Amino acid sequence: MKLVHLFGSIAVGKMTVGQELAKITDLRLFHNHIVIEPVLEVFGEFNGKIIGRLREVILEEFAASEKYGLIMTNMIDFDKQSNWDYFAWIRKIFEPYDTDFCYAELVASQEIRLKRNGTENRLLHKASMRDIEISRQRLLDEDKNSRCVSNDGEIPFDNYIKIDNTNLAPDVVATMIKEKFLLV
Repeated sequence: MKLVHLFGSIAVGKMTVGQELAKITDLRLFHNHIVIEPVLEVFGEFNGKIIGRLREVILEEFAASEKYGLIMTNMIDFDKQSNWDYFAWIRKIFEPYDTDFCYAELVASQEIRLKRNGTENRLLHKASMRDIEISRQRLLDEDKNSRCVSNDGEIPFDNYIKIDNTNLAPDVVATMIKEKFLLV
């Protein structure tokens, strides 16, 4: 089993790159908002407990499946231990299944991410981002209050790549990831 973990700041292109990577590999995409949006729709608010339970069931069942592999996406604040614990939690779920873990960090300038914040694809798949001004402010607040770009040498994983996708098309980034991790 392969697990490709795409992470980075808000609107850096994690889902879009994941979609492109799924097109050129046998990997399935589990982007972060797949579980967030239904919970928001049903409960009318963010509920981390429910989102976490849904995510856990999906990851456990997928890990135990005969599928080739999974792409998952999320934002990480490198200054929060709970975010590092999240990496460990995912590894614990997948390790019994002889999983090859691959980590791809995406980085892009704030200017570009603000432009990407309102793209058609993002708004189609993330209903909670459709109020562009609120979403824009969330991006600015996260940039101010969180460290979502790793420092050089900080990522301890063997299979890791950091890609500045500021000026790269999503399909180009997906191909870079595919080639780096020898994905099929």
